[in-house]
Amino acid sequence: MADSILSAAPKALALGLTLALGACAVGPDYVKPDTAAPAQFARADANADTAASTGDASAPAADDAFWARFGDTELTALVEQALAANNDLKVALAHYERANAELRGAKFDALPVITASANGQDIRSSADQLPGVDRDGRDTKSYDAGVGASWELDLFGRIRRSIEAGRADTAASAADLAAAQVAIAGSVARTYVELRGLQERLRVAQDNAANQRETLQLVDARVGAGGGTDFDSARARAQLETTAARVPALEAQIAFAMHRLAVLTGRTPDALIAELQAPVALPTLPERLDAGTPGELLRRRPDVAAAEQRLHAATARVGVATADLFPRFTLGGLLGTQAVSTGSLFERDSETHLLALGVDWSFLDVGHVRARIAASGADAEAALAQYRQSVLLALEDTENALVRYAKARAEDAQLERAATDSAEAARLARVRYEAGAAGLLEVLDAERSRLQAQDAFADARTRSVTGAVALYQALAGGWPQHVPQREGIAQR
Repeated sequence: MADSILSAAPKALALGLTLALGACAVGPDYVKPDTAAPAQFARADANADTAASTGDASAPAADDAFWARFGDTELTALVEQALAANNDLKVALAHYERANAELRGAKFDALPVITASANGQDIRSSADQLPGVDRDGRDTKSYDAGVGASWELDLFGRIRRSIEAGRADTAASAADLAAAQVAIAGSVARTYVELRGLQERLRVAQDNAANQRETLQLVDARVGAGGGTDFDSARARAQLETTAARVPALEAQIAFAMHRLAVLTGRTPDALIAELQAPVALPTLPERLDAGTPGELLRRRPDVAAAEQRLHAATARVGVATADLFPRFTLGGLLGTQAVSTGSLFERDSETHLLALGVDWSFLDVGHVRARIAASGADAEAALAQYRQSVLLALEDTENALVRYAKARAEDAQLERAATDSAEAARLARVRYEAGAAGLLEVLDAERSRLQAQDAFADARTRSVTGAVALYQALAGGWPQHVPQREGIAQR
């Protein structure tokens, strides 16, 4: 009998291997969907016109570290600190590591499961169980040890489709991590630029308040000399107080920006106050930004890549569900030894073995299986729609960023001239007032116009630089990948 089992074992094993190697994977194979993308961006000309006005033909590559393009060492340091310590990035990294671990686990499903066991028993039966047998005769001992193995033969691709889905999920998590890096770097850069813009607006308000204070002193001196009225003094004082009232609100916004930057870099809100308190000029605008083509953009955007990988995973899971329509074949085996004493365990006549080919097929549950297949198909359709939507949103984001940047620069240039002219007008009005050729109302109106124009220019310049940041962020080049996904994140 043992010889017949031994002779059948190689045949069963060979049959199992043949079936496994010749198996096919049921369910649809993933094919990347076609995406209708224009040959070029419709709004790229607006950016090109702005670039041409600067007389510079060079364009930074979209996959360069954009923060270095602004010539601000403080900005560069903050972005790199955030990429190394931001807690949202740690969350994204943990999700990526989890997906990797689950993929490794899924791959083990394709391998045989090997187990080892050992057992020893000392059993005494009762006199009723063994009547007529003395006490010593009712004592029995047995010992056994063995190594077993079971292997699901993946004839219809259930395991392979599961591994395929896990691999796509892992790629999606990696793309999510890259997208988080894009978002964090963009948030740091935008907040930093807004901080410097607010500090410039605060300087403008304080300078104008100082000028208006001098005007009030001049008016008070005239009133004291009998050359003016209390009405003139009240009007000048009211304008000064209105300008001074801008300062607390701007100081609050500056504090908020400092707190945000500290948290983005993984520190407590007060950590950067001393470092960022001193005003610094706004980062320098890049001379030209080249958006490339929509096709290049879609290959770079990590959010589009993540959506595509999730579509791939959803397609593979249709195959996982479809495989349940077919039987599962399992090849099992056991090699062991059994004896009534430990000294006899490994003798030749104590050996035991088993080789089995099992079939498991819940063919009467086909209604549930088909329902799961339909649900998986619906998930795949939703993932396809989400992928197409992510493509459209990426194109929209970039078109909007191109327009916003170009128009902000045009507005910036006009408001710069307005600020210069209004400052000159205020100076001339003061000279004319001191010479008695103009009234106080003319001076106050000119000073009010100067404040508005200079504040508007500072705000427009800030929006120009944040527009450049938004465009770089929309282009989402390969620049985050220069930070290692594991070592670049601070140890948890």
